[in-house]
Amino acid sequence: MKMFALTLAAIFLPLALPSRNLGLSTQTTTQTPVEAEIQRQHQRLSASDPEERRDAVMKLGAMRRASASRQAVVGLTDASPIVRAVATKAILSLPPEESVAALLPLVSDKDEFVRREVAYALGLTHSRQATQPLTNLLLNDKEDGVRAAAAVALGDIGDESAVVALANVLSPESSAGIKAKKRENNVFVLRAAAKSLGQTRSKAGVPALIAALANEKHVDDVRREAASALGQIGDPAAVPALRSAANSEDPYLSHVAYESLRKIAP
Repeated sequence: MKMFALTLAAIFLPLALPSRNLGLSTQTTTQTPVEAEIQRQHQRLSASDPEERRDAVMKLGAMRRASASRQAVVGLTDASPIVRAVATKAILSLPPEESVAALLPLVSDKDEFVRREVAYALGLTHSRQATQPLTNLLLNDKEDGVRAAAAVALGDIGDESAVVALANVLSPESSAGIKAKKRENNVFVLRAAAKSLGQTRSKAGVPALIAALANEKHVDDVRREAASALGQIGDPAAVPALRSAANSEDPYLSHVAYESLRKIAP
């Protein structure tokens, strides 16, 4: 009986040995569905068709994952402007500092559309590291759309250090500081500058906003935005200008000024 037991042990002992002793591995590498999709879109980024590359970048951005955004970074250096422009948003799932570092080279892109989109994207990072590059675009870019995008982005960030530039674009006669190369006449840029001053909520922007509100040469849209921004800031110094605007013949301006007065002096 003892001999029989020993024989059985000898037969089954190799089956009980760890697989590593047999030169086998029990570990397998598997991808999750998301990882597989990221890899698939990454491979599409080397396609010859720019539309396919653009679509791949968009899908990577839509995943809202840092790992996908890191694969989309290559789109920022694509030969096609549309791919570069789409990539500016696709990388925003990265940490803000990493996003800003990746985006900054495109601030001087030769394509106006790319510069505009990178300005908006920098604003969406909400990082103060983007304030100075955006200020440079606001003051110096030749294209109205790019300057307007930079003004919007500065409002999204809300950095008080941008107030001087925004104020001088809106009302250069109201304050001293860094001047734009020429007086701003584009309505969209002026509106964006006024709105962004309100978003920063800095009293340093109040003189420029009051000057814009009182300037009847401005279109009513700009004056309305200035009135609204003054209400956001809430400085009592704006009350006389708002009271005057509340009597405007433009009913929309009158309404905005009245609502801002209610915020400052209920």
